[in-house]
Amino acid sequence: MDEIRIGIAGLGRRALGWIRLLQKVPGYRIVAVYDWIEPLQARALAEVGYRGDVKTFSRYEDFLAYSGMDAVALVVRQKEQGQMAAQALEAGRHVNSEVPAAYTMADCWRIVTAVERTGLVYSLAEQTRYWGFVDGWKKLVADGRLGRITYAEGQYVGYYGTRQYFQDFKTGAQYSIEELPDHPEARPTVLHALPPIIGGIGSHDMSLLLRALDDRVTEVTGMSTRQPSYAWPQVGSADIQVALMKTEKDTVIRMLAGFNQPRPHGDHHWWQMIGTKGSLEWRRSLRDRPKVWFADGQMWDWAEADWRYERTDAPTEARGSGHGDADYYVHAAFRDAVLKGRPLELDVYRAMETIAPAIRAYDSIVEGGRCVRVPDFRPGPDRPVGQMPEDMGGVGAR
Repeated sequence: MDEIRIGIAGLGRRALGWIRLLQKVPGYRIVAVYDWIEPLQARALAEVGYRGDVKTFSRYEDFLAYSGMDAVALVVRQKEQGQMAAQALEAGRHVNSEVPAAYTMADCWRIVTAVERTGLVYSLAEQTRYWGFVDGWKKLVADGRLGRITYAEGQYVGYYGTRQYFQDFKTGAQYSIEELPDHPEARPTVLHALPPIIGGIGSHDMSLLLRALDDRVTEVTGMSTRQPSYAWPQVGSADIQVALMKTEKDTVIRMLAGFNQPRPHGDHHWWQMIGTKGSLEWRRSLRDRPKVWFADGQMWDWAEADWRYERTDAPTEARGSGHGDADYYVHAAFRDAVLKGRPLELDVYRAMETIAPAIRAYDSIVEGGRCVRVPDFRPGPDRPVGQMPEDMGGVGAR
């Protein structure tokens, strides 16, 4: 096999970017598209140069049953996302899934055990871990330049307007709160019910920090503002959710997420790490620069560093692929894992380690802030390969 016959599941705006990019990255051929909102199928097909050869499906089960497909690109935004990934694996399809990987611990475990039983590739298309500065930070940590990392934090406080919260499910059109009086057909989307902490830190910021730290979270507690939103009472989700975590290497991590409140775009992602020999942090605005300080460097204050999203070693085909050139890497990694058997750096266990702390943080919020544990997904004496554990980690089986 010299190319992956891939089907696109979920045809929202993010999927259009995937469709365009998969036609540029060697090793892919789009053979099918699925969305239960049928008008979105035509919009997606219009982006495919060889659209006459692409099958369309309105039922996920029919889509998975299509024998001409090797892999599924899962680009959906719904609470069943993890379940859909597991279904695809169980149907014999490799999976490259958009973030977040899942919304419940039960679905996390179902994905892990399906990969273990089938030997198929599951890749989480989390691109921020490929940013150039992350490699720079990872090397500083690994070389001991910062000493032992005692504290780290990250945030994803973004604001994308209110259009994503209301949609006409017959046409697929989305409407802002201001447009609702003229569009009574618009209905609340699933985002009203999805916790920001899972969609936020469980999507990107957890992945980025855990890669730089080479660590995993073992316990977490969470807190949240009330629902609905203070900023937009028509939106059912909380404005802010926060998690406090402890890692296996004894680092304390604070993570913050929220999507309803107006914010300048330049600081919606932010991270810092504090160690016994130095500290570093990302920029606070588009006018700012990342900073670093070394205790043994005769430094009286922070020094600016020219770390960027873009990589200095990026191949030509990565340039302009999206998200600071990082979108290319998730598709190249998945392709090489399927076609060449190359191990994924973000394998299924590390993928679940990025989302499980966020899921458990939300479980903690539901339980009034109780500290809860985050399980180790790797098989061992208490869990044979391919077998579901007796304790999935708490309320996540809800």
